[in-house]
Amino acid sequence: MPQITFHKNGQTFHGEVKSGANLVVRAGIKQFPFPHLAYQCGMGKCATCACKVLAGAEHLPAPNWKEKKQLGAHLDEGFRLVCQLWPEHDLELAQVPLPAAPASNIHPAGTAPATPAA
Repeated sequence: MPQITFHKNGQTFHGEVKSGANLVVRAGIKQFPFPHLAYQCGMGKCATCACKVLAGAEHLPAPNWKEKKQLGAHLDEGFRLVCQLWPEHDLELAQVPLPAAPASNIHPAGTAPATPAA
């Protein structure tokens, strides 16, 4: 069974999960990594559960379209959406705030950036 190491707010938590378990689902039913993992929708729509993978990334599948849409360039920095992962191997994660996107890229999905009024 995979060993999960979870870092948040300067603390480290360890737990064992069943192979193929989803950590957001486990947190939702009050199992490890509850109450430490921040999450919201559990469906890849909000990025609240985004974590930086510190170890074990080589065992994870390639990011899916939801992760690509929500995380964009943050994928290259090692971030993944925990709600979209079902670990089969040991994994070490850190839930840290996503680095800010450049101001020119911040606008709601599917809309153009606002232009200043004349």
